[in-house]
Amino acid sequence: MNQNEKVIEFSAIKKQYGNFHAVKGIDLTVHKGELFGFLGPNGAGKTTMIRILTGIIKPTSGNVLIKGYDLYKDPDNAKSRIGFVPDRPYLYEKLTPLEYFDFMGGLYNVNKNQVESKGEEMLKLFDLWDRRNELIESFSHGMKQKVAMSAAILHDPDIFVVDEPTVGLDPKSLKLAKDFFRNLISQGKTVFLTTHTLSVAQDLCNRIGIIRNGEIVALGSMSELQKKASLPGNDLESVFLKITEEEEQEKII
Repeated sequence: MNQNEKVIEFSAIKKQYGNFHAVKGIDLTVHKGELFGFLGPNGAGKTTMIRILTGIIKPTSGNVLIKGYDLYKDPDNAKSRIGFVPDRPYLYEKLTPLEYFDFMGGLYNVNKNQVESKGEEMLKLFDLWDRRNELIESFSHGMKQKVAMSAAILHDPDIFVVDEPTVGLDPKSLKLAKDFFRNLISQGKTVFLTTHTLSVAQDLCNRIGIIRNGEIVALGSMSELQKKASLPGNDLESVFLKITEEEEQEKII
């Protein structure tokens, strides 16, 4: 496995809404086999960057490469490499999980047998196999999140983009989700994860980027972030608060 292989490359990404600069010239590279955590306070620019990465919106300027494919010049090849789970899953709730998988498999031209076998595997992993013929509308938020994660992996993407994956998950489901992410990494996949649950990011991520006011203010391993914050041995919550509060104070000064 070539862990130096670049699978996500943001170059000089800016996003402006009128006079508001949501993202201010971000350069960021994520490599194959990374479980990368992208963290920040509310309104920092995380969601904007996720939407740019997944092709939902275009930046005002800058470029994005997905496994070398230009997201804007070659969107089909670029987007096919990504599986995306938003923080609020957009599911067709009048379908059962199996029907929804058939629908998603058709969008990605996935072989029906592969959809069936992978769908069964994922529903059993997430303890939803017994609910496979029930309408998604009857599911809790956490269950819908697990259906969305299952659907996002059907086309075997190289990159898994997950926005707030732990919301609504009970402790058992949270452990299953963590194991699922680790298993993806063991297969050479890449996970780009955003979460407000900092203990999850600390437990899972081998590298973390912190965004504040549209700019990346810290980037590195847990030990590198601890060093930047002058908080050796402290947990990610303490480090995160120190870094983001210092950045805010510097702007005020």
